[in-house]
Amino acid sequence: MQATMTAAVLAAPVAVPGAVAGAHALVLARLRRRIPRELPRPAAVLVGAAGPEPEQAAEPAPAAEPPPAPGAPWWGVASPAVVLGCGALLAAALPRGGALDAFGGLLRADAPTVWMLFVVGAVALVACASLPSYGAGERLSARATALLHTLVQAFLAAMCLAVVTANLGVLWVAVEATTIVTAFLVGHRRTRRSVEAAWKYVVICSAGIALAFLGTVLVYYAARQAGIDEAHALDWPTLVARAGALDPSVTRLGVSLVILGFGAKAGLVPLHAWLPDAHSQAPAPVSALMSGVLLSVAFLAVLRYDTIADGALGHGWTRLLLTGIALLTLALATGLLLAQRDYKRMLAYSSMEHMSLIALGTAIGTPLALAAVLLHIAGHGLAKSVAFCASGHVLRLTGTTLIGRVRGLLARLPWLGGVLGLAVLALLGFPPFSLFASELGIVRAGFAAGAGMGWATAGALLLVLAAFAALAARTARMVLGPSPVPAPATVPGGAGAVWPLVLGLVACAALGLATGPLTDLLHDAAAAIGGH
Repeated sequence: MQATMTAAVLAAPVAVPGAVAGAHALVLARLRRRIPRELPRPAAVLVGAAGPEPEQAAEPAPAAEPPPAPGAPWWGVASPAVVLGCGALLAAALPRGGALDAFGGLLRADAPTVWMLFVVGAVALVACASLPSYGAGERLSARATALLHTLVQAFLAAMCLAVVTANLGVLWVAVEATTIVTAFLVGHRRTRRSVEAAWKYVVICSAGIALAFLGTVLVYYAARQAGIDEAHALDWPTLVARAGALDPSVTRLGVSLVILGFGAKAGLVPLHAWLPDAHSQAPAPVSALMSGVLLSVAFLAVLRYDTIADGALGHGWTRLLLTGIALLTLALATGLLLAQRDYKRMLAYSSMEHMSLIALGTAIGTPLALAAVLLHIAGHGLAKSVAFCASGHVLRLTGTTLIGRVRGLLARLPWLGGVLGLAVLALLGFPPFSLFASELGIVRAGFAAGAGMGWATAGALLLVLAAFAALAARTARMVLGPSPVPAPATVPGGAGAVWPLVLGLVACAALGLATGPLTDLLHDAAAAIGGH
C-alpha cells in the first residue's frame, strides 16, 4: 500500500466520524438560529404621558421546530461502514507480524489495531443503526436528535483515535475525550437521575484518567532516563523494543497507575462505581457503545502497557495485579447481579463480569489466553450492544426498568423477546456464540499456565457460575410466560428496529463457529500484545 493511501486509510476512521459530527453540528446550529432564545421586550412607556394607554402587544408564538430532514439520521451509519472498510483494507495490506504507519508514526496499524477497528465498526454499526428508531420512539425534537447524533459521532471518532494512534500520550488524550463526550450523552435526558449519573461518571473517570496521566508521565520519565529521545519517549513500538532498558522501579509504579486509571474506564475495581449508573441512564444505543466498545478500547490501553511491563519487569507483576483486580471485580459483579432488580443495571454488571474475564485472560498471558481475550472482546461487544438496544425497546414497550414488572416478552412481542433472550444466551456463553469459544479458551489457558493460575481460574469459574444463574433466572422471568397485556398491533420502530439487532447476533454466532479469514489476524494480534 502506498504511503498516501496508508495515511488516508489510517486517518479515515477518525476523520469520517468527525466530519459527520460536524455536519450534524451545523444542522444543530441552524435549528438554534431559527428559534428565538427569548421573546422581544415590549416598548417602554413613559409614566404620566398624555393619551390613551397603549395596547399591550400579543406575545408571538414560539417558532415550531422543523422535523429532521428525511434520511438525515441515517448519516451516522456511514461512519461505522467506513471504519469496517478501513479495517478490511488494512487487514489485506498488513504484513504478517508487521505494521503500517503514517504521519511520522503518530498513526499506526498493527494486528491489534485492525482487530479493534473491526470490533468498533461492528458494534457502532448496530448502535448507530438503532439510533433512528430510538429517536422516533422517544419523540425527540429536531434539535435533540441533531445533538445526539453529533455527540455519538464525536464519541466514535475519539474511540477510533485511541485505537489507531501509536503515541501513548495521544492515546491518553483520546480516552479523556471519550469521557468528555459521553458525559453529555449520559445526561442526555436531563432528568435528576441522568444528571447525577453524568456527574458521577465525570468525577470517577476523571480520577482514573488522572492516575493514568501520572502513570504515563512516569513511563515517559523512565524512557528519557533510558536514553530514548523526546520524539519517541511515548512511542509504543519504541518502548516495547527498548523495554529492557527502562528503570524497573519507575516502570512498575507507572504501569500500576496506568492499569488502575484505564481500568476505571474499563469498569474494573476499585473505580468502577460509575458504570451501572451511567449505563442505566444513557440512551440505549449509547449504552451499547459504552459497554460494547468503550470498555474494550480502555482495556486496549491496558494491553499496550502490559506489553511494555512484560519486557521491563517480566510477567509476574502484571499477572499478580491483573489477577487480583479481575477476581475482585468478578466477585463484586456476581454479588450485585444476585441482588439486581433493574434490567439495565443488570446488563451493566454483566459488563463488569466480562471485563473481569478479559483481565483474567490478560493476566494468564499465553498466546491462547490473549487470542481468547481478543475474541471475547469482539463477542461481548456484539452481544452486549444487541442486549442494550433491545432493553431500550423493552423500556418503551413497558415503561419500566424493573425486572419484576416485565413479563411474557416472547408472547407480547416475539421478535423483541427472542432478540433479548438470544443476546443474553450469548452473554451466558452458550454455543454457537463466540463467547463460548473465548471463555473456553481462557479457562483452558488458565489451567495450563501454572504459577497458581489454576486456582484463580477455578475461583473465577465458581463466580461465573453464580453470575450465570442470576442472569439466566432474571432474564427468564422477563422473557417467558404469558403476556399480562395484549400484544401491540405494530412493531415499535418498524423494520429499522429489528435488522441491526439480528445482524449483531448473526455476527456473534458467525465468530463462534469460525473466525475464517480473521484467524491469522487474531493470532498475530495475540502475539503483538505479548503472548508468551
